[in-house]
Amino acid sequence: MEFRIDVDIKAQPGRVWDVIKDVERWPEWTESVRSVKRLDTGPLAVGSRARVYQPRLLPTVFRVVTLEEGRGFTWVATSAGVRATAKHYVEPVGPHSRATLSVEFHGLLGKLTARLMRSLTEHYLELEAAGLKRRSEELAARANSQGRTT
Repeated sequence: MEFRIDVDIKAQPGRVWDVIKDVERWPEWTESVRSVKRLDTGPLAVGSRARVYQPRLLPTVFRVVTLEEGRGFTWVATSAGVRATAKHYVEPVGPHSRATLSVEFHGLLGKLTARLMRSLTEHYLELEAAGLKRRSEELAARANSQGRTT
């Protein structure tokens, strides 16, 4: 079962991508994440791992399985009987952007987990979409006021 949200953002895709890929700073703009600790160094890349702490959930280690520079990434976390796949992508829409955030649950307990976590998952996606929009647009407005491109 997939949970997904799209959000239109008044900022160029590169700016939105810069916000998305800086996973350790997510707690600054979304209440759905308390902290993120990278478990390796360097830029986010396929194979990168991070421990994500979210309210009402156990800490979870995600591993990046796909990454398209400037566009988005997919990371996966596994636990007993469940594999969670989360995607974070941005695309141009005219002079601005559309971000797509999604989570899918697979595995022996995937459907059950999706049903039990439906409300919380949808709430967290809404918080992340709103926070990503707010942070990206704030950065674009700041850059625009300094004479840079949004």
